[in-house]
Amino acid sequence: MFRNQYDSDVTVWSPQGRLHQVEYAMEAVKLGSATVGLKNHDYAVLVGLRRATSELSSSQKKIIPIDDHLGISIAGITADARVLSRYLRTECLNYKYSYDTTYPVSRLIMNLGNKMQVTTQRYDRRPYGVGLLVAGYDDQGPHIYQVVPSANYFNCKAMSIGSRSQSARTYLERHLSEFADCSKDELICHGIQAIRGTLPNDELLAKDEQSPLLNISIAIVGKGQEFKIFDDEENLHYVNMAKAKAGSAPGPSRGQEDEPAAGAGDDGDEPRPPPNDPQVAVETMDQ
Repeated sequence: MFRNQYDSDVTVWSPQGRLHQVEYAMEAVKLGSATVGLKNHDYAVLVGLRRATSELSSSQKKIIPIDDHLGISIAGITADARVLSRYLRTECLNYKYSYDTTYPVSRLIMNLGNKMQVTTQRYDRRPYGVGLLVAGYDDQGPHIYQVVPSANYFNCKAMSIGSRSQSARTYLERHLSEFADCSKDELICHGIQAIRGTLPNDELLAKDEQSPLLNISIAIVGKGQEFKIFDDEENLHYVNMAKAKAGSAPGPSRGQEDEPAAGAGDDGDEPRPPPNDPQVAVETMDQ
């Protein structure tokens, strides 16, 4: 990632027209633990992996509440996320004090993008090394926004960011048509199934039996539902529900899966001899 003289300052452009400091901040997002956001007609759900830096420390907060109608999930540098969450809380409080209503999500995200963009053009600042998934609900319905360190923001139907998030995005793309009409419980189960795709093994459950579920955070907001982060018992309930749904789903069909094994007889017939082994053709190259 070293770019010689073109990565020492955020205001220095490379000959290819790139700001390497901004790209470094986006790489920091890819090193954070994965988080997933998805929505249907009535609800928006956030699911994130929370992991401890060592066995001696507790896990970092992955989902941060902002207001009654809004919350964020983070991937990247937690300290930068605290700065941005404090800004969002201040904006929501000031808006509610002035207008006695909740802050429209789209306008809040636009102001957040403007704040983050300032750090990409001043030599005395650095870009925020954190990516956000914002879940909110207002008069326009539920929202899932992705905010990246380059100050771009995207209105999404479903999104995943962080380490190994491509597997979760693949799951979300495959089941995107099911989200719109599914229930709240089914939407949460889809989020859990997506986040499980980012793990090499089933590591949602912690090893400590005294705390049965430490590696996952779930939050929901929607119609008639204020932003709420579930506790460990609710998390465990939905993880078990997602496992049950995954176990009852039909597996992928394979061509030889339903055929009888070689050598087995049909209806009392004589057993058939096994097929001959295939012969491998080797092509030689002239020297």
